[in-house]
Amino acid sequence: MRKVVVTEYNPEWPRLFEEAAAELKKVFGEECLAIHHFGSTSVEGMAAKPIIDLLPVVRKIEAVDRFNGEMLALGYQPKGENGLPGRQYFQKGGDECSHNVHIYESGNPEIKRHLAFRDYLKKHPKEAERYGTLKKKLAEAHPWDIEKYIQGKEHMAANIEKQAMEEI
Repeated sequence: MRKVVVTEYNPEWPRLFEEAAAELKKVFGEECLAIHHFGSTSVEGMAAKPIIDLLPVVRKIEAVDRFNGEMLALGYQPKGENGLPGRQYFQKGGDECSHNVHIYESGNPEIKRHLAFRDYLKKHPKEAERYGTLKKKLAEAHPWDIEKYIQGKEHMAANIEKQAMEEI
């Protein structure tokens, strides 16, 4: 079982993203159209779980499985859709998770939603601070219960997402 930890912003996160993105670009080659840094580690100054979230956009989602061996060699565990149809998910680090890779096919509306959420928080630092503070409090209150942590931030995240989608 992994402990829920939220830390202050780490200025190393953008570099860690760039390194991981470069590795993924080598693996997926021309199948990969773009790789985005999203999630809380992509918002400068915001507290976050220290896990780099990457969002590669591919030509065809069906092609992703053929890269599982190369992803395993880099330490990423293939998780399939992992409960979200239209996505291929990989995780690195086991219980000490360091990276999550959420792969979508070009045109999937989830891409727009994830990037709008990120961009909204970047544009509204006070909201990012409020969200980060809530996450720190939830991690302190529920260090061994990821479900309660997620449930605790659901309402605020849904409101941020709604506002983000209205801005685009």
